[in-house]
Amino acid sequence: MRTLRPTAGRALTAAVVVAVSALALSGCVAKADTAAAGSSAGLTVTSTDDACQVSGSTAQSGTLAFDVTNGGSQVTEFYLLAEDGLRIVGEVENVAPGASRSLTVVAQPGSYFTVCKPGMVGDGVGRADFTVSGDAVTVDGPDGELKQQAVDLYAAFVKDQVAQLLPAVQQLADAYEAGDDAAAQAAFPQVRAYYERIEPVAEALGDLDPRIDYREVDAVAEGLDWTGFHRIEKDLWVPAQDALNSDGETPAWQGWAPSTPEERAAYGDGLVADVQELYDYVHGPEFQQSLDAQGVAGLSNGAIALLDEVATGKITGEEDWWSGTDLYDFAANVEGSKMAFSLVRDFADSKGQDGTSLVSRIDAGYSDLEAALAAHGSLADGFVGYRTLTDADKRELTDLINALAEPLSRLTTTVLD
Repeated sequence: MRTLRPTAGRALTAAVVVAVSALALSGCVAKADTAAAGSSAGLTVTSTDDACQVSGSTAQSGTLAFDVTNGGSQVTEFYLLAEDGLRIVGEVENVAPGASRSLTVVAQPGSYFTVCKPGMVGDGVGRADFTVSGDAVTVDGPDGELKQQAVDLYAAFVKDQVAQLLPAVQQLADAYEAGDDAAAQAAFPQVRAYYERIEPVAEALGDLDPRIDYREVDAVAEGLDWTGFHRIEKDLWVPAQDALNSDGETPAWQGWAPSTPEERAAYGDGLVADVQELYDYVHGPEFQQSLDAQGVAGLSNGAIALLDEVATGKITGEEDWWSGTDLYDFAANVEGSKMAFSLVRDFADSKGQDGTSLVSRIDAGYSDLEAALAAHGSLADGFVGYRTLTDADKRELTDLINALAEPLSRLTTTVLD
């Protein structure tokens, strides 16, 4: 079985960045047209604690924008779901009460659902039919070939990460099931990095991400069986008898006990099977078809989604509650976000002075965030435990995330302009 290599994924990352730079050098990226089938006027979404009001239920295929305002008392999310009600076509997360965010997608003809998720847990509220009519959107125009190559390069990156994740998860499961907790603890944060770099891909597949990566409090809140990485984590870092779960309220031992050898075998084998399902998906035709349908908007939205992952879980220390390895996840999310951004960077930069200014701000945001994170370690050499960070450290990281999130949230609109 292959030895884990914490930085193995970076080889392809660097290759992809070089490749997309070469594409840009091969010819100036022309100012792109909006989606071939046309574009739709912006739709407004008002999310409250018990409703999700969308200003329309139909649209023409092409570039589609949803302006989401949170009129409720809880942080909310808005989703555009595929016809099966499971796959995520587009999402905007972490919309604070009173705040607004925008979601821009390339919408293909078909049937969809819109839904809001106040509190960011559960099935959501106000699920409604949404229909897109018109012709299929194709990548065309003077930069169509370059955009398709960018999509293909991202597909190659995802496939590489999952191809490394699968044997790494098998090694983690083998150590865990054998009771070699020291080896499993050492592998745990490094293995997760492969997953965290491409997490939105799994999140788009219905219940696959919950099976792989849900925290206990989230699984309980949604009435799901708790499995995956964090079930294994709690066995490897057994909490004190008086400890609380990440909600700060539920006793850690309430409804939980360390897994028996038989249960460890079931959880370990289950995680491997779920990652195998992810592997089969990204190496099958549906994954490429999904990326092709989203186009470069899918890449820029992926960059945004990964930074949202940092903002909603890692920076709070809630993700890896028992191991304290949140900074590994944090770094991997940032790497994956920057990777997706790198593939659309030149398209945004080609949109005149506004695009160039936006790219400069995003570049600076990544650099500042990476520098602050490096003060606490690295994926290659290891990070300090999350609980060693001071309030000032956390505040600095939070401020840098917010500083990057603002220009990054405008990336998709700029790329498709």
